[in-house]
Amino acid sequence: MLKIAFMGTPELARTVLSSLLASDHQVVAVVSQPSRPKGRGKERLDPPVAELARAHSLPLLQPEATNTVAFRQWLASFACDVAVVAAYGHILGPKALAVPRLGCVNVHASLLPRWRGASPVQRAIEAGDGETGVAIMQMDAGMDTGPVFAVERLAIDRRDTTETLMARLATLGAHALMPVLDALDRGDARATPQSTHGVTEAPMFGKDDGTLDWTRPASALERQVRACHPWPGTRTTSGDKLIRVLPFASVTAGAGLAPGTVIRADPAGVVVQAGEGALVLQQLQREGGKVLAAGPFLQGFTLHAGMRLGANAS
Repeated sequence: MLKIAFMGTPELARTVLSSLLASDHQVVAVVSQPSRPKGRGKERLDPPVAELARAHSLPLLQPEATNTVAFRQWLASFACDVAVVAAYGHILGPKALAVPRLGCVNVHASLLPRWRGASPVQRAIEAGDGETGVAIMQMDAGMDTGPVFAVERLAIDRRDTTETLMARLATLGAHALMPVLDALDRGDARATPQSTHGVTEAPMFGKDDGTLDWTRPASALERQVRACHPWPGTRTTSGDKLIRVLPFASVTAGAGLAPGTVIRADPAGVVVQAGEGALVLQQLQREGGKVLAAGPFLQGFTLHAGMRLGANAS
């Protein structure tokens, strides 16, 4: 039985932690991101991992930084055999990585070395990858550069959003992790160095990633809508009014108009010319309003053929 310190923050990590709690190994401590104000009331809410840790009365630390002596001393006090890291959100330095006896094992949601970095699921959808997966990796000082113990592959559905794909990868990651931990416990785990070919980076998604640039191909915009759901969401503008675009959008033939021009707006969807082809918007939301299908949305928001959407509209 291994004594495990778990480090993670979002729902994906909660799934992995739940699996560990049901295993023969012992979770002795949990580290998660600090609780942040959310919603209109700005109530401080625990991230999913912290919430689960509290429910199980586990020792919990939510530091603003992990590059401190105090953090390393706290972690060392549990004499853990290994730390399991899943979508934690902080970079661990060499000194922190060395605290557990067997180091730190990362559940990374990509087929390494493809999509090293903070947003591998979003980037895989955005790029139109046909498959992704989970890599169980021994962490080193680099950004997702350590040797890999195990890989599990998963097809990306053409309607997958980051939310739906992340949920499936969480279950896959929890399943792939257990044999690696058992092997570490026995002392016969083997990790393979990553290939130096096919390396791609997955930088953190930000709010700007959600702005629709109508000069891009409609197929790329459709993937952007799915990659940005649920956060940061995709958006465009009509004059000075913000319109949020939600899954699902679809691609159709264009009409040779200027990018951002509304070709048609009716209950079947708002069809907008892109740089190549056109995008059919089927769920929309005005700022402060509800998410609506195209028909109900158009009853309270004026959009018609010939109007231009986006920052470059005139």
